[in-house]
Amino acid sequence: MLSSLRWSIFFIGLLIFSFGITMTINVQHLGLHPWDVLNVSFFEKVGLSIGSWNIIISIILIIISWLLDKSYIKLGTFFNAILVGAFVDFYMWLDFLPAPTNTWIDVVLMIIGIVIMGFGGGIYNAAGVGSGPRDGFMLSISDKLGAPIGRVRIISESLVLVIGLILGGPVFVFTFIFTFIQSPIFQYFYLKVGKRINLIEQHRSNKELPSNSA
Repeated sequence: MLSSLRWSIFFIGLLIFSFGITMTINVQHLGLHPWDVLNVSFFEKVGLSIGSWNIIISIILIIISWLLDKSYIKLGTFFNAILVGAFVDFYMWLDFLPAPTNTWIDVVLMIIGIVIMGFGGGIYNAAGVGSGPRDGFMLSISDKLGAPIGRVRIISESLVLVIGLILGGPVFVFTFIFTFIQSPIFQYFYLKVGKRINLIEQHRSNKELPSNSA
């Protein structure tokens, strides 16, 4: 059974990750991550909220992943699908972020938002309670086709970007450099936090062992 520590870290990571998404959406004229381009484009063309489209698309991806390979779908995957969209809508409803200025300040805010996304994403993934809907989707396709995950990710996100672009989503410079900023930060905190969780759990296990064996 997964510990309360892992679930706590997971939810904290989702809160941080969602805040980073909200920051980037606030200065979306600089360009967004392909999946967020898609969410924003549907919001502008169809209605509902950006968070609602995040949830809808996440559920569709979970269904596809479930049909291809159930192993990547865990309880945390469903929480991720619902809560990221809900948190993004909540942060946007609070409306506390500074208005875009179309100056270098927006660039700084965008970079901070991307860094926060990498930090939060690394934390909630390190908890190990389930892949995110998008990650599970790409991993299941990779396994099914026997293709490298990197290639599947590039093709998937490129197709998503094209759809978002056709719908008039916010595609600009940061859309193409997003991953180069976010990925190293994600990897660093994913490894660091994952290692820390394992050490804490091992320490707890060692402390409980004498009482259990008595």
